[in-house]
Parts: sequence; structure tokens; C-alpha cells
Amino acid sequence: MVRLVCFLKRKPGMSTEEFHSYWRDHHGPLVMSTRSGSYVRRYVQFHRSHSGVPDQQEAEYDGVTEQWFDSIESYFKSISESDYRVIAADLSNFLDVGKLVFTLVEDDGEPVDAPAPEVRGQRGSSS
Repeated sequence: MVRLVCFLKRKPGMSTEEFHSYWRDHHGPLVMSTRSGSYVRRYVQFHRSHSGVPDQQEAEYDGVTEQWFDSIESYFKSISESDYRVIAADLSNFLDVGKLVFTLVEDDGEPVDAPAPEVRGQRGSSS
């Protein structure tokens, strides 16, 4: 399994509400309705939380997305489909494309377990 992980920033002049609505209600369904999207095994949108964040604090990114593919070959087949251009053309409708950051990662990540409770309590204590 290969995952495409993207960090997204809304385009200048677009409100956060407009961005999240467009991404959720238009772009996501558009991706999954295409032949290009048929290679995507799972598509997840992570919308930036605004709870507890002061209005004047601007985040570098407004969301993160993951698209899962069976293999790197499936990913390249996806972006080679003729209707991928429809997806690519839609990006500038809601993204600051110049700030789009993405990477492909293998699905063989190593989980990091939390330390035992007795170790957690010792953090920050002087020895």
C-alpha cells in the first residue's frame, strides 16, 4: 500500500468556511467520481480544527489529505488517466497551489508506543 499525503492551504481571499465546504462537498466527490479516482482505495480529509485557536492566529496549512493506493504503479496509473486533468484543474479553485506540499509514503510505518505511565510521570523531573 502507498499513501499520498498532502498538506493543503486555501487560496488567498477564500474564507476557511468556504475552503472546507468546497474541499468536502465538491473536490472530494469529484476525485472519487473519476476514472483516475477509481485507483484510490481510501480517501481521507483531515480538516484543521479551529476550536481553541484564536482568530488572529493563521495556520500554515488548513488541512491534510491521504489517498491510499495499492502500489506506486497504481498511483502513477491514476495520474495518467485522461480525466486526472479535471482533478488537477480544480485545485486552483480552492488551494494555494504554490503552497501545496505532498509526499508518497509506503504503508510500512512503525508505530511508536507511549511510554509506560511510570516513565511519563518522570518527564521533566530533575535527576
